[in-house]
This record gives sequence, structure tokens and C-alpha cells, in this order.
Amino acid sequence: MVSESDVDLGEGATLHTYDTGGAGPVVFWHHGTPNIGAPPVPLFAAAERLGLRWVSYDRPGYGGSSPRPGRDVASAASDVEKIADALEIERFAVFGHSGGGPHALACAALVPERVSALVCVASLAPYAAEGLDWFAGMGAAGAASLRAAAAGRAEKERYEAAAEYDAEMFTPADHAALAGDWKWVLDVVGPAVEGGPGGLIDDDLAYVAPWGFAPSDVRAPVLHLHGGADRIVPPAHGEWLARQCSTAESRVFPEDGHVSVLRHGEAALEWLAEWA
Repeated sequence: MVSESDVDLGEGATLHTYDTGGAGPVVFWHHGTPNIGAPPVPLFAAAERLGLRWVSYDRPGYGGSSPRPGRDVASAASDVEKIADALEIERFAVFGHSGGGPHALACAALVPERVSALVCVASLAPYAAEGLDWFAGMGAAGAASLRAAAAGRAEKERYEAAAEYDAEMFTPADHAALAGDWKWVLDVVGPAVEGGPGGLIDDDLAYVAPWGFAPSDVRAPVLHLHGGADRIVPPAHGEWLARQCSTAESRVFPEDGHVSVLRHGEAALEWLAEWA
């Protein structure tokens, strides 16, 4: 069972949170773009077996969390600290998928005394990553969306007003996962865009702006998972991130795409449980 509550940030701002409860080690889930923050149901059985407790939240502008235009990736660290304080959680691990990866990294880099370990699945690298051709290997629609963000808020808003779903961003393995064991992803996409693209726009603007920290600042153990056929975040992003940190381990699955790689989430949780 997942309990939901709001954390008051003052001046009318709130963060909407999710918590599976229990006395075991906490894993903060960081959701992708555009998703709400409900924790990953397909991994509930594995987490229960390992004695782990999921906590998560809607990033500002999604679901029940107040919008915060202009937020950067680094702001996730202070948001998670406030949630952890409200729930009386001292130490936790973090697990991010896709756009959740940079936000999970922010927590490890900026509140290192509280983060035991982290998993990043199909994570973006910083836009200014030296030695990385950031758009190489991205599907046309995804690259166009992020190029619009790089051109500024007005251009990004114009792009989203006319954007259409492009099924080609997903590989055959992704489509199989979305029709099967990871169809849950569709359950968190719909509510994220019901109120408009505001959360998505703020996310994408944050990805292509300075993050507010460097991935090399992370000292906690890191596991990077990436699909070798990913068309949304090419595997070169994960490989670049893994090179930045001496504590990082990388696992690349050649046949997987952006969603199907989540099928390796149970093994990642087992790895995380050893540190958490």
C-alpha cells in the first residue's frame, strides 16, 4: 500500500509525496520526464523481498506538487532533504530512471552524508559534457524537443504546443515492455501531462542548463544501467557518466531500449540493498 501526503515548503508551495512504509532501508525513486512520482509498481515485489521502503515525490510542476519555473537539477537535493526530514528519514539510497537520473545524482553530490548509494537507469549526461556528442544517436523527436529547450523557454513552449507522440522513439523491446511487465509506465505518464506540459518544460530546460553540481562530485557507490539500443538517451550518456566517478559501475544491455532496460531493475535493487 502506498500512502500519499504533502510536504509544506512555505508560502503556499508543497511537494506531493508517496511512501510504501515499513522499517527497512529507504530508496528514493526519481521519476522520468514526463511522469508523476509514484514509485515503480513492477519493482514492489523485489523491494518487499529485500526489505526496502520506497519513498518518492512529484517534481515541482507535476501531479500534486507546486510549479517552480526556473528550477535546476540541483534543487532536487534540497527537495529530497525536506521530504526526508518531514518523514524522519536520516539516510537513504536513490534510484532514478531517465530524467530521474540527473536528479538522483544531485542528491548524492549535494547531500553526501545522507545518500548511501545510487542507481541511475538510462540517465542523461550534462548538456555541456566535455567529449560527448550529446545529441548523437537520439531519435529525431527527442533531439528536436531538447534542441528547443536549449533555445530557451519561449521556443520550448512553442515546440510543445505543436508536439506529437512519436512511437519510433521506442525500440521493439521497449514496445514489448510497455505492453507487458512495464505497462505501469503509461500509468504515470498520463497524469503528468493532464494539466499541461509545464513540468515537462521545466525538466527539459533544467537538463540543458548548468546542473548546479558535477557528476564527478559523487562519492557514493553508483550503478549505471543503460540499454545499448536506447533512442531516447543514447548509451554514450551513461558511459560518459560512469567515467566521471571512481565509485561507478556500468552495465550496458545491448538489446534493450529506454524502457526495457528497467527489466534489470530487480538486479539493481539487489545491488542497492547491499549498500543501503
